[in-house]
Amino acid sequence: MKSNCLHLAIPAGDLETAKKFYCDVLGCKTGNSEKGRWVDIDFWGNELTLHQSEEKLPNVRHKVDMGEVAVPHFGIHLPDDEFQALKARIEAAGLEYLDKPYRRFVGNEYEQETFFIEDPNGNVLEMKTMVNPELMFK
Repeated sequence: MKSNCLHLAIPAGDLETAKKFYCDVLGCKTGNSEKGRWVDIDFWGNELTLHQSEEKLPNVRHKVDMGEVAVPHFGIHLPDDEFQALKARIEAAGLEYLDKPYRRFVGNEYEQETFFIEDPNGNVLEMKTMVNPELMFK
């Protein structure tokens, strides 16, 4: 793991259920943990710490070009082949999208496909693939 990765800690509900979602469905790996309290997930090179919890993060919707999106949310930008494979794993697991796959900015240099899903504790993830990822911080 690179030393300048993002660290994010979230309430995960039941850790075993959350680990299955992040590892079996999303394809992430586990790292350090304290049994029954928290576990680190290698979220595409970033440290996502899942905390055993009773609480959930609040959710609201904010208006953007594609409608109203859930906030807070986090996610990852993936190469198209990995993004399509992730969609296939989500569909094979029988999960429902919070917001179905959608192409934004079609015909524009920032064209991307995105979708939103919830983890077992209701944390919202936005997964993306960009046609020109090199333009993200242009």
